[in-house]
Amino acid sequence: MQIVETTNEGLKRAYTVTIPAKDIDARIDAEVKKVAPQVRMPGFRPGKVPANLVRKMHGEALHADVLNNTVRESVDGLLKDKKLRPALQPKVEMTDGYEQGKDAELKVEVEVLPDIEAPAVDGLKLEKLTVPVDEKELDEALAKIAEGQQSYKNAAKSKKAAEGDQLIIDFVGRVDGEEFEGGKAEGAPLVIGSGQFIPGFEDQLTGVKTGEEKTIKVTFPEDYQAEHLAGKDAEFDVTVQQVKVPAETKVDEDFAKSLGLDSLDKLKELVRGQIEQESAGLTRTQMKRQLLDTLASNHDFDVPPTMVEAEFEQIWQQLQQEAAKDEKPEEALKEIEAEKDDYKRIAERRVRLGLLLSEIGQANGVEISNQEMQMLIQQAAQQYRPEDRDRFVEYVRKEPMAQAQLRAPLYEDKVVDFLFDKADVTEREVTREELEAAIEAEEAAPAPAKKKGPAKKKAPAKKTEAKKAPAKKAAAKKDDKPAAKKAPAKKAEAEKKPAAKKAPAKKAPAKKAAAKKPAAKK
Repeated sequence: MQIVETTNEGLKRAYTVTIPAKDIDARIDAEVKKVAPQVRMPGFRPGKVPANLVRKMHGEALHADVLNNTVRESVDGLLKDKKLRPALQPKVEMTDGYEQGKDAELKVEVEVLPDIEAPAVDGLKLEKLTVPVDEKELDEALAKIAEGQQSYKNAAKSKKAAEGDQLIIDFVGRVDGEEFEGGKAEGAPLVIGSGQFIPGFEDQLTGVKTGEEKTIKVTFPEDYQAEHLAGKDAEFDVTVQQVKVPAETKVDEDFAKSLGLDSLDKLKELVRGQIEQESAGLTRTQMKRQLLDTLASNHDFDVPPTMVEAEFEQIWQQLQQEAAKDEKPEEALKEIEAEKDDYKRIAERRVRLGLLLSEIGQANGVEISNQEMQMLIQQAAQQYRPEDRDRFVEYVRKEPMAQAQLRAPLYEDKVVDFLFDKADVTEREVTREELEAAIEAEEAAPAPAKKKGPAKKKAPAKKTEAKKAPAKKAAAKKDDKPAAKKAPAKKAEAEKKPAAKKAPAKKAPAKKAAAKKPAAKK
């Protein structure tokens, strides 16, 4: 194999790789000998078919397989020989004019990862804002639980049903005079105003009394899930068994026991724990944004353009989708379009942070254990149908990129936790409102323009942190903070997010190289 470097500019590299025809032929001969014992041909005993006939019958397929494998191995050899760390999968193309029996010439283009000096992790200073749980907040949370467990009591027979009241009804529905499946029930509970039934049904029951019978006329929505009923007019004969009114739900020992708990104190303990956990999540978001701002302001280095472009495309696609769902989609799209350059800068920041965090993790021995990886795979498999889960698990175990995508979010959390442990952290108690305001203030802070060299001083706080994790390959990760309702607000959220580091590919894209020549197709 002959390698000639044709480009070496910044992080871009390009090479011409020549694979001698004799090497390809030798590999094909080896494959012929390997498959010959399994070939069956009339007139020959099993395993006795001459090699030249095997090559004549299966030469095209064998050549395609051998060429693809040879290209893949050649690119792997190139990366190893030149000690390259690809940012993304190398681009591999076969030059025009290739034919069987001739040397194969490849053009390989690759962007490499920058050499990043392992950042010093000592001397980090962070402020941790904590929120103690007060009794008022606890009482409000308990009241919401009670509201969700609303009970009802029988009303007087003279009581006219109003919004919020519960009816116990029997009903029979008909379309074109014929009963239909699912249109009949007895003793069905219905809260007026809940929107549980199709539009118009509950409204017509306002004012009914216990024991009353009423015929209701409604029209099924055009998008009704049962297609044979969609858009059809229907009549329901309804008998009101009982009108019920909301009963007061007291948060006491009996209420706690109705939830399956031993006591009211146990209920309060659980609710307090939930509030503390939620506040801890906000505290982590606030600390993480401080940390990433500090790292971003003190480190600046070139990043691979293709990684930045891929990151930008992901951000841009998400923004466009959310803008399209906005109340005024055209205005939302115009707003993000006007800030397109800002989002490109945000993509660059995210990539730089991802590479930086990955370097910190690798330099300090942050790892994902095999047990943790298996748990991640099994958790991801639960998103698929039961019959597809084993196939998904097998795919992930064979595909390094898929493994990295699953590993990335947990890896980021581990690196961030490592840095939290190394930092000098001072704590300050604040209210929930003050903590949320601090997070919002960080989102609203303007981001400084990119500097040409490493910063010596802490830069102003930037916008919101990342959905992507600093693993060896890219993977999306949800932020600690709920997404903004309007697409334009996403700029602040996107800015604070580190993109994932891409690791050197384990295999070269041989199919891409072989695609230009029929002989190389599988």
